[in-house]
Parts: sequence; structure tokens; C-alpha cells
Amino acid sequence: MNRAYLSIGSNIDPAANVRAGVAALRQRYGALLISPVYQTRPVGFEGDDFYNLVVGLDTDDSAEQLAAACREIETERGRQRGSQRFSARTLDIDLLTLGNAIRDNVPLLPRDEILKYAFVLKPLADLAPDERHPVEGRRYADLWAEFEDVGGWKPIDLDLSSEAAG
Repeated sequence: MNRAYLSIGSNIDPAANVRAGVAALRQRYGALLISPVYQTRPVGFEGDDFYNLVVGLDTDDSAEQLAAACREIETERGRQRGSQRFSARTLDIDLLTLGNAIRDNVPLLPRDEILKYAFVLKPLADLAPDERHPVEGRRYADLWAEFEDVGGWKPIDLDLSSEAAG
């Protein structure tokens, strides 16, 4: 059994889509660890703000199986895939880490976005401050403390309990 961390984001009806994504993950994988939710500006395009968070779950799934499950949940929520990397999304669920796996093939592990974007690193550091980045070997709390945050995000009070999300 490995601990996986997943990044979740939405900027189209974000409260409903984040709740639905968390509920779908909970239904498939059971108990989840859930970070605070943050409202963040979009990166790479103009549009509505995103809701972003990180969840942790324990699984025996391979990276490929877990990534496929994430894509299936995204599709169920109306995710449209196109050529634009940065665009509005009903739901975006990305596999960040799976145990201490390091992979250069798809899905890449650990995901590069952990070290690039506050909307990924901040909730991960909140959820798993003492966990270590598989490549850097440094604690997520320490990586966040040194991160050059550009701001543009704020905590959101969004109830993601099984009663609210289900």
C-alpha cells in the first residue's frame, strides 16, 4: 500500500466540482486526507479563479491505474480535453506523488508542478508538512517556507465532509 497525493482544481462551478471530485475519490479509495481549499488566480490564461486543494489516499493501484481513475472522474464531471494546456476546467485531478516513486515516463512522478506552483505546494505542505519530496529529499514545509510566493490566493471554507460531498 502506498500513499498517493493528488492535486484537485476547478474554476467552473468550483465548489460543486471539487465536492464531486472528492466524493468520487472517497467512493473509490475510502478515507482521504484533505488539505485546506484555496482560491487562486488562473496561471497561463485569463479566467475565473480556481479552487485548489490536495488529497492523500492509500492505494495498491499503479501510477497508471491511479492516473486513469483521475481522468475518468474528470470526464464524469464534464472535463473537456483540448490542445490548450492552460484553460478553464470543470475538474482537474493530477497525481503528484505515489509513495517515493520516481518516474520519467507518463505519469511523471513526482509531478513537476509541486516545485513550480503555489497552488500545488501550499496545500501539499499544509497536508503533509513532514513528508519529503522524492527527488529533492526535502520536507514540503521547508520547500514552502522558501517558496517565492507571488500571492493571489486565499483560504476558502468549503465543507468536504462525506455528508457534504456525497
